[in-house]
Amino acid sequence: MAYIGQPVPSTVYGLGGGKISDGKSVKVTVPANTTIEAGKFYLLDGFFGCAMQSVTTGVGQTAEVVLNIEQAEFETDQIAETGDFLPGTLIYWDEGDGVFTEEANGNRPAGRVTVGKDENDVIWFILGPQVYPVIEAEGGE
Repeated sequence: MAYIGQPVPSTVYGLGGGKISDGKSVKVTVPANTTIEAGKFYLLDGFFGCAMQSVTTGVGQTAEVVLNIEQAEFETDQIAETGDFLPGTLIYWDEGDGVFTEEANGNRPAGRVTVGKDENDVIWFILGPQVYPVIEAEGGE
């Protein structure tokens, strides 16, 4: 019975493992000796997104930061010096340089430009989904 005195017999089932969130952000680990700046993009724990707060870790320290991973339109100036970044262009994340690039080889797919590069080197783009195949560097196995 669901409760004492209920006029009709019933069974209550505990349903665990339900929905946790809308999946628009995730908590990820910031490694030791790392500075994260709110509003900048990062690849952490396999997730790529925009940091929602600033975090600095020291030697032997780790911390958590929230990354916004929502498939939404974002604005950024974290772009490579080379490239036209025209509307419709696929862009990739160059983890080594910490910038978006038009170069696919060895870089993680990140999204598609919606508003091209302006005079301040700022673009708007749609962040792509989080599930990507591994891209091997040219000649890699």
